[in-house]
Parts: sequence; C-alpha cells; structure tokens
Amino acid sequence: MAPPLWRWRPAAAARPFGRARSRGCRPPYVGGISTKETIVSDPLTDPARVLIVFYSRSGSVEALAVAAAEAARDAGATVRVRRAREVADADAMAKVEGWTENAARQNALYPAPTHEDAEWADAILFGTPCYFGAMATELKAFLDMLGPQWKRGALSGKVGGAFAVASWPHGGSEVVTLSLYAPMAHLGMVILPPGYTDAAMLEAGSPYGASAIVGAENADPRREDLDAIRHQSRRTVAIAQALIAAGEMPCRRS
Repeated sequence: MAPPLWRWRPAAAARPFGRARSRGCRPPYVGGISTKETIVSDPLTDPARVLIVFYSRSGSVEALAVAAAEAARDAGATVRVRRAREVADADAMAKVEGWTENAARQNALYPAPTHEDAEWADAILFGTPCYFGAMATELKAFLDMLGPQWKRGALSGKVGGAFAVASWPHGGSEVVTLSLYAPMAHLGMVILPPGYTDAAMLEAGSPYGASAIVGAENADPRREDLDAIRHQSRRTVAIAQALIAAGEMPCRRS
C-alpha cells in the first residue's frame, strides 16, 4: 500500500535553513536546475530595511513609532516612517478637538505608506490606537490595499510586528496587537512578537507587542513604554538581518 500523503518527513529531508535562495519570491527552476545566480547578502554592507507604518490621532502612537525608528537606526537599519491617512472627511474631523491640527502636523512630517514602501522593506512594524477593541480604520485601509502584494507573494518572508496604544489598562491593546498578526499571516510574513526577551517587556507592553496606556488625556508614553518599543524594534532588526545573512529573505533586491 502506498504511504499516505500526510506522512511526516524526517528533518534531514527538509531544505537547510541557511541555504541561499534565488532572487525573487519563488526560485525559478528549469528541469530542477536554477536559472539564476543565488544571492547571499552581506549584513555588514547591506543593512536591514525597516518600514514603520502607524496611525496616530493625538500623537501617542506617533511617539512609539518615532522611538522604534530611532532604535532601528541605532541598530544599523535603514528606516522609513509612514503615517496612514485619514478616511474621515474634514467635517467629521472638525468635530473632534485637535484632530485636524494633529493630522496636518503629522502628515507634514511623515509621507503616506505605499505599495513600494511595503515591497522595499525587510521588516514592517505596524502601530495603531485601539478603537472599540479594533485597529484604526486608517491602518486597516492601508492593509486592505496590499491585495496585489498578497497575490504575488511580495511580502512573504518579511518580518512583521505590531504595537498599540489604549486609553485604559483593559482598553484592548493586546487584542488589537494580536488582530494585526492576522493580515500578516495571510501575507506570509514572519510574525515576530517580542515575548519576554528583555526586562523592558516585564515593565511595559505585552509578549505580543509594545504598548502604552495614556488615559483620557492622551498623556505621553512612559519611559518604560518607550524602552519596550525600542527593544521590540532592535529585535526586529536583528532577526531581519539574520534572515538576510542566511539568504532567507525572499524578494530581496540589490
């Protein structure tokens, strides 16, 4: 009797983790022979590329995004910081104190995220406030634009992480962080939560991602909150760089 298709294969039959991959999302093969040279990136001359995409209405998520960007640059990465744009109209924004002014200030500092940004990056960190236990509509709108990248597998293998800000300790930051991992899974990203890999994660955030509790007055994130996102950012860079060095970053372009 033929063995069932689901039978487990020994680990020795699997492709070694460190083997270099061909350029592109899927290695081209003709008759079992690769038609392109393999690319092995040098982590010393080819730094990790990190994209930080966030939405912030009052500035609290922005503060975490800026801290993440600074930590990633200090770790040797090339960084782009992008702010998702409003989907509400001007009349709706005018009814919320400070929304219009904060949006104008932030939009002058951070470009809107694009498809090209997502494909350029080796790692993407998504940041959002918690609205009724869900991510901001503005960030969801950007994720919903990535259908062409999903169809081509263009984000497969990229490292992904998330962070969130809530008003209250039980305001949904963990739920929202976990919800961001669902689209990452559909995109084939390597989901990287910080866990408890540093003492900073015992003081702030959660094992799922850095977070801050800012209260009704939208206070600035605490030093402990900033330490947590900095650790998460450095860890993201380290893992992305390791994947690049091992030749395991699909779609990496020189």
